[in-house]
Amino acid sequence: MPHGKTCPNCEQGDLKVFFDVKSVPVHSVLLMPTREIAMGFPRGDIALGYCAKCGFISNTVFDPTVHNYSAQYEETQGFSATFRQFHRKLAAELIEKYGLRGEKVIEIGCGKGEFLSLLCEMGPNSGVGFDPAFVSDRNPAPEGAEIEFVTDFYGEKYSQVHGDFVCCKMTLEHIPDTARFLRTVRRSMGDRFDSVVFFQVPDMPRVLQDVAFWDIYYEHCSYFSAESLSYLFRDTGFDVLEVWTDYGDQYLMIAARPSRGATGRSAAGTANGKDLTAKIAYFTEKQRATVDFWKRKLAELRNRGERAVVWGSGSKGVAFLTALGLNGPESGVEYVVDINPFRVGKFMAGAGQEIVSPAFLKEYRPDLAVVMNPIYCPEIEAELLEMGLGTEVVSV
Repeated sequence: MPHGKTCPNCEQGDLKVFFDVKSVPVHSVLLMPTREIAMGFPRGDIALGYCAKCGFISNTVFDPTVHNYSAQYEETQGFSATFRQFHRKLAAELIEKYGLRGEKVIEIGCGKGEFLSLLCEMGPNSGVGFDPAFVSDRNPAPEGAEIEFVTDFYGEKYSQVHGDFVCCKMTLEHIPDTARFLRTVRRSMGDRFDSVVFFQVPDMPRVLQDVAFWDIYYEHCSYFSAESLSYLFRDTGFDVLEVWTDYGDQYLMIAARPSRGATGRSAAGTANGKDLTAKIAYFTEKQRATVDFWKRKLAELRNRGERAVVWGSGSKGVAFLTALGLNGPESGVEYVVDINPFRVGKFMAGAGQEIVSPAFLKEYRPDLAVVMNPIYCPEIEAELLEMGLGTEVVSV
């Protein structure tokens, strides 16, 4: 495939396109009030390019102007007990590891504010969260907490807002110019060399190895490995403290401090891309067969007169239905299940299925539930058992 633009992560390498998808919804978790709006929602293309210099992967045809991050953006996973347990565990670990007690915490891309509230409550700490999708009447902060939420994107105009701990979870993958953004963060920290930054992004090597095509969607324009993430931080003036994965190895995390010494490209080094290159080759070889497997499985179920639901109405669900061409209730998947009450009664972007609560299944009684994230299977199986349903649960 052809070469694309210059890598925005190292600003040196050339992005070589290895995978493309046409006509996918440009938003996955924006609330769609009707089936007509959902099925007619604007679409864009994905052309993933790989940089051999730093190991970064990017959508080379990404257009950020099509996005609308607002109160209608419903991204939270906080209604899941599994996710809440992970969040609390992660907050406790960060507080203990970096002595976050009586400190000021900044969160870039705080969503509905759950994690920032945890850090401030458990520390205790004070905090400032930035996110255009924050909804004030869903503020999870405990009464009396010193937390300010700013319903705006973080950028240069907020560089005077300083913190002892800067947190950014599941946001960097939405930002196309990653190096430019990290330099903004670094400039805002100045000579506060004891401050710590913590970032969390999806782990792209896992996506490639698992042939998880449902984890590739338009809103995510930037994809990282441990090498490309470390390269980015070192190249923009940070000393990397630790890089690790969690949540079933789905999330890649990094902790760093502002560097006191020489920074920039001379200190960043070059990524060893052999392992990632092999995973890219594996993904491109197996992706079509994986899509065809799910098409056949659901078609066979439909031909037997049995019912299937997709469980998880977020970005993974949208990408899964889009890739399989399952548009509308007549496609064989009539409904998508979600425990988030703010998503119930809305419709899947692009595909148009109605989103229903788990309680709906008591009457609908599906034969199969396709779970979009295997980490939630035990929680879902327990809920189905409690409702007296014998629905088979399989994960992608």
